[in-house]
Amino acid sequence: MTISRRKFLGWCGVAGLGVARAKPVRSASLQEFAGYPDSLGVLHDTTLCIGCRSCEAACNRVNELPEPAEAFTDLSVFKARRRTSAKTYTVVNRFEAPGSGRKPVFVKKQCNHCLEPACAAACFVGAFQKSKEGPVVYDASVCVGCRYCMIACPFEIPAYEYDNAFTPRVMKCTLCAPRIKDGLLPGCVEACPTEALSFGRRKDLIRMARQRIVSYPDRYVDHIYGEHEMGGTSWLYLSGVPFSHAGMREDLGVTPALAFTSGALSTVPLIASLWPVLLVGIYAVSRRKEKLYETEKASAVEAAMEKTTLKARAELEQALEKARREKDAAIEKEVRKAIKAKSIQPGGEDKDA
Repeated sequence: MTISRRKFLGWCGVAGLGVARAKPVRSASLQEFAGYPDSLGVLHDTTLCIGCRSCEAACNRVNELPEPAEAFTDLSVFKARRRTSAKTYTVVNRFEAPGSGRKPVFVKKQCNHCLEPACAAACFVGAFQKSKEGPVVYDASVCVGCRYCMIACPFEIPAYEYDNAFTPRVMKCTLCAPRIKDGLLPGCVEACPTEALSFGRRKDLIRMARQRIVSYPDRYVDHIYGEHEMGGTSWLYLSGVPFSHAGMREDLGVTPALAFTSGALSTVPLIASLWPVLLVGIYAVSRRKEKLYETEKASAVEAAMEKTTLKARAELEQALEKARREKDAAIEKEVRKAIKAKSIQPGGEDKDA
């Protein structure tokens, strides 16, 4: 393994950052967090969604993401179930409603911005943070690329820029945090033509959702998805069919992610403090291996050159010896011919006889 000096120093910098940032994560994991009461969120009423994909187009535009392979007006994408990616923060999927003659259900999927995010609980450098406004924000400058957040997320949302070799990031919906700070609606909410998406204070959205359930009991399942799942999310859902039929997990329970990770995260500072030592050891071993390799390589090259030189010298001597013998033989042959031609007369007799 070859580690450049620049890469090694970068690793040490990351490790030092991990030490500095591990303590807040640990302290948070040992406390009960009731969430921010005035945080913002979005209510997605799936009974009003028509699958137009306007929200996808708006998300792509406001976040300046690459254009997709299929146009946003292409509804053939509903043939397969999709998930978010590093280049797509939100997707709409279609699900067939149980029972004959019922309309399909369209569900928008994106980061749910949990009140106590599993991604933040799993991140030992604090790259993910829950903001008071509601969005779960990401700081790429401190991310070490461990991708624990991807494993921890129960909704399978964070995606990694595998095609970015130099500065890969973890990518996901931001709930349009910059727009919210400027007093604007999230792009998807602003673009929705049927008002299937409602933006506001989370507590007000829950009140609104309950009122809809009470007013139209035949239209809705008596449950607000995200009110309590995994400790609660800033993205809430209403549905006219069981949520399992709409592609949502119903096995998550109501316990926040931090309750499961507090024990493990309490050891993070110790591990992080030992990380530079480990990296130094790895670097030293790597450098020693490199020196041994260079020495062995030089010895092997020298031995090969010496062997080649000896072989070439032997072959040259053999060639010279062969040439000398051939030359002597040729001279001897010519001398005999000359003597014979001089001593024999025409007719087979000696001149002097």
